[in-house]
Amino acid sequence: MRSKLFVPGGRPELFVKALASAADAVSFDLEDAVPPEAKRSARDAVAAFVGSAAMRDAAKLCIVRINAPDSPYFEDDLSAVVQPGLSLLNIPKLESADAVRAVVAALERVEASQRMAQPVGLLVNVETPRALTQAAAMACAHPRVAGLQLGLADLFEPYHVDRTDGAAVHAAMFAVKMAAASADVFAVDAAFAAVDDADGYRAEAIMARRLGFTGKTCIHPRQVALANAVFAPSAEELAVARRVVAAAADAARDGRGAFLLDGRMIDLPFVKRAQALLASHE
Repeated sequence: MRSKLFVPGGRPELFVKALASAADAVSFDLEDAVPPEAKRSARDAVAAFVGSAAMRDAAKLCIVRINAPDSPYFEDDLSAVVQPGLSLLNIPKLESADAVRAVVAALERVEASQRMAQPVGLLVNVETPRALTQAAAMACAHPRVAGLQLGLADLFEPYHVDRTDGAAVHAAMFAVKMAAASADVFAVDAAFAAVDDADGYRAEAIMARRLGFTGKTCIHPRQVALANAVFAPSAEELAVARRVVAAAADAARDGRGAFLLDGRMIDLPFVKRAQALLASHE
């Protein structure tokens, strides 16, 4: 996932445009981008789009950031967006392994009620000082955790840390990457708010790539090309994609929609991602 394009959940007119972008993943936001009075309408719009044919047929990962577990919106968000078509559930404001496991338990209840055959993975935000100290524990808390996502604005702003300080950014990136590595999950870099500062975005993406991040968040379509260029796949990544596609063909012949490859669960969204990766780079 080189590029993850942020899409405000309250702006349904942007959904199809985001899907038509070159981003590897689209991430619909029901949290900070949506004011309280618009939570319900945004939730309904995102849920409908997640289940749409357009999303189902796209070779992209579908991610939804819901509201935090201690918010009054969490349960309704969960019930609405957890459905076939959702690749990852992005959870904000978690600060402990127990909190991760509580989310998993709630997720499992929804999946059981909807008779979902394929489990949904978690992308856990690291955006508070406590979350940073507990990042490794959260990454290792449950096999559902697929990755960690760094949130520098929320992490720095309340404590007057300069978001443009390279040393501070590097330190936070390194800590999150090591936490992700301890659980063998991926790490996604933070958003970069200065949309017109292409050089700044590129420099931060290069730092993230050197630290082993798989990609970077994009808050505007013009950042997608920058992320894709910096996080272009290596020869090894292309080789893995070839193996995923080949294994998917074998699984399909056996009537299996999901399968294990090198100890990791692979299902349709990841197969589509591998197919798209090979189609765009071979």
